[in-house]
Amino acid sequence: MFTGIIESLGRVQRIEQEGSNYHFTINSELASELQVDQSLAHNGVCLTVVKVMDDAYVVTAILETMQRSNLGDLKVGDFVNLERAMLSRARLDGHIVQGHVDGTGRCESVAEADGSWYYRFSHSPEQAHLLVDKGSICVNGVSLTVVDPTAEGFSVAIIPYTYEHTTFQQLRTGMRINLEYDIIGKYVARMAAAYEKKGLLS
Repeated sequence: MFTGIIESLGRVQRIEQEGSNYHFTINSELASELQVDQSLAHNGVCLTVVKVMDDAYVVTAILETMQRSNLGDLKVGDFVNLERAMLSRARLDGHIVQGHVDGTGRCESVAEADGSWYYRFSHSPEQAHLLVDKGSICVNGVSLTVVDPTAEGFSVAIIPYTYEHTTFQQLRTGMRINLEYDIIGKYVARMAAAYEKKGLLS
């Protein structure tokens, strides 16, 4: 489990394909603190550490993960947002994030406004019911507040600190982003659908 508060940026050092699996070697200042079998979110995707070196580590993504996320867009030299799993005694500064990406969206616009930045993203209309104004959304692993949600998309506002310490500084119009919708909203939607199917909702 994660919170959507990015700890560090990692840099893709190597990408190897083995069958349908992809092995990513990530250079990071967190490497010395990692252990094999630990979970680490990469642009919001929970991956397991399979090897640790002095200043880098290796994680493996299966085909399902590659198809559902934007990890397939990564190239050697690209940066990724990193967050280690939440400690049970830690403050929940963002919101509950599982690291299970629901799908991808696309950056439609970027606007700078007196030191802050506004991003507009498109996403699947089928997921629009999971967004509420001022609710939570996880974009590339970053916990953010939803602004102006519609059937086609939503906006977020990025403060300077978040811009400087995440991959938002590299995000451009047309690029794909990973989306994880609020788990509470997903549970409520599923329960409401079940009640409606039984005729218990009018």
